Amino acid sequence: MKLTPQTYQKMAEQASPPTKSWITIPSAFLIGGGICTLGEVFLNLFTRMGAEKEAASAWASICLIFLSALFTGLGLYEKLAKFAGAGTLVPITGFANAMVSPALESKTEGFVLGVGAKLFTIAGPVILYGCTASVLYGIVYYFIR
Repeated sequence: MKLTPQTYQKMAEQASPPTKSWITIPSAFLIGGGICTLGEVFLNLFTRMGAEKEAASAWASICLIFLSALFTGLGLYEKLAKFAGAGTLVPITGFANAMVSPALESKTEGFVLGVGAKLFTIAGPVILYGCTASVLYGIVYYFIR
């Protein structure tokens, strides 16, 4: 069966339900804002416990990454993402979820060939290009300075 672009477009529209923007946009805003607020709560907590600003920021990030990975492992992050949509893509928690999800899917293949190999399928390119960009930035900064 050959599909024309018009036929394919009709089929795609029938298969995809319309987005309820009046619900999804506020929920993404509230959940994303809630995650950021939780990060600020951690930051203030560690600062009041006596940590310097940079150390408190690092610990707040570590807590958010841990919670994101834990919720992903428990299956709660996926449920939250279905409700909040793009609100769960706050960079640090979304990145942790993107690393843990493929590893969990391949845990039956073992720790080395399953979890270890799949852990970096999403994160690998991000780490590679991030490191490359930082080296290039450092070289440019060295010569400009």
